[in-house]
Amino acid sequence: MVNINNEECTTNLSMEQFEKDAQKVLTLGILLTDNQAIQCFNRDFRSKDEPTDILSFPFHTELQPGETITIETEDDKNVGDLIISLEYIKVLCEEEDKTINEHLRTLLCHGICHLLGYDHYTESTDKVMKEKETWLAAKLLEE
Repeated sequence: MVNINNEECTTNLSMEQFEKDAQKVLTLGILLTDNQAIQCFNRDFRSKDEPTDILSFPFHTELQPGETITIETEDDKNVGDLIISLEYIKVLCEEEDKTINEHLRTLLCHGICHLLGYDHYTESTDKVMKEKETWLAAKLLEE
């Protein structure tokens, strides 16, 4: 199950497609918001007082990349939450000549990788994470 709360209602996007993509993967919460709100989360949780495109909050905080989640309770099915600024990514879409939904799919894959323990803090971990993002994006495109 995926719970998507779109607080930023001015962006034209296909919520149906975004929800369909998210539901193919796992159980998570997604908050779609604006730059002001994501800046508050970024400041409060990462000590960075600036907007960003996406923030991830894993449920399984000790999960290592490639590790399997052991499901013992209903809560264990939750991998975490993502917060995405639609206002921020609209600018990126113009710069990269992508649609909102194309960029949301990319961010969804990126955020899910973070929720599953992957990071991009070194060259080697960045390479592994990008491979996982590419694999996941291909899976989302399968109908």
